[in-house]
Amino acid sequence: MSAPAKSAGAIAGIYPILYAYFDRDNRLDRAAMRRQVEAAVRGGAPGIAVLGLATEVNKLSRAEREQVIGWAQEDSGGALPLAVTVSGPTVQAQREFAQHAIERGAAWLILQPPVRAHGEPAQSESFYFDFFADVMAGLDVTVGIQNAPGYLGVGLSPGSLRALAAQCPNFRVLKGEGPAVTIAETIAQIGDLMPVLNGRGGLELLDNLRAGCAGMIVAPDCFDWQQQVYAAYCAGDLERAQALYQQVLPAIVFVMQSLDTLICYGKRIAAWRMGIDVDYERDVKLAPSSFGLEAARRFARQLGPLA
Repeated sequence: MSAPAKSAGAIAGIYPILYAYFDRDNRLDRAAMRRQVEAAVRGGAPGIAVLGLATEVNKLSRAEREQVIGWAQEDSGGALPLAVTVSGPTVQAQREFAQHAIERGAAWLILQPPVRAHGEPAQSESFYFDFFADVMAGLDVTVGIQNAPGYLGVGLSPGSLRALAAQCPNFRVLKGEGPAVTIAETIAQIGDLMPVLNGRGGLELLDNLRAGCAGMIVAPDCFDWQQQVYAAYCAGDLERAQALYQQVLPAIVFVMQSLDTLICYGKRIAAWRMGIDVDYERDVKLAPSSFGLEAARRFARQLGPLA
């Protein structure tokens, strides 16, 4: 058994996970990516996450993924800890990228299970357990996994998560993706070992906090509102927390109809709140409608400027 990993500090609060903005040449838009990080810093985020589903990571080359990490670290000036999502089809590919992220200053990592090729039979839970254990071995940072069967199609049971934590001393955070009642059961079984964060755009935010979640990882479009909800809840001002959440919840529901909806409209809400626009996209799965754009504009106005 290796020595415990370096601590990532207290992992709690509302972490924005950056969108991928593109320019007219189909490259990552440097100015827009910088603007997101600046908004996260000024908006009081406890940290920044990159390269998850909201970052459209499956559309990015290896060089672009590295670019996102480098820019986020550069633009925050080290002011915020950086959480990097690691994906890849093999243990070797994930370990190589994890090492790169660590060298570029990642404070902690979130491993995604390898995606099955079309038509490939489902793997057993023990396969993913061994896969994660092999990737984590010897990594000198706090490591988590994205346990999101509803989005990724696979996941580990609470019992397997606890066994993985016993085998891997650096496995000390969990990024869950599921209903609050499911997360509550997970926390009841592994919450003594590690903080558990949820996502799903902030749906059921208050119930997730009541269930024991340490925080959330959400896209930037309304992370600042959610951070205010979190702060009020932690201060014991439940009335303020509830009032703020009631105001922001319609925007959350609007963009969280699907991942494609989030990329189509959530990205635009964030952009408009930052004073920029989305003129160029890559590999569009859902084209915006006039009704959808009108609704997104309305939510952006209601939420106000983003830092």
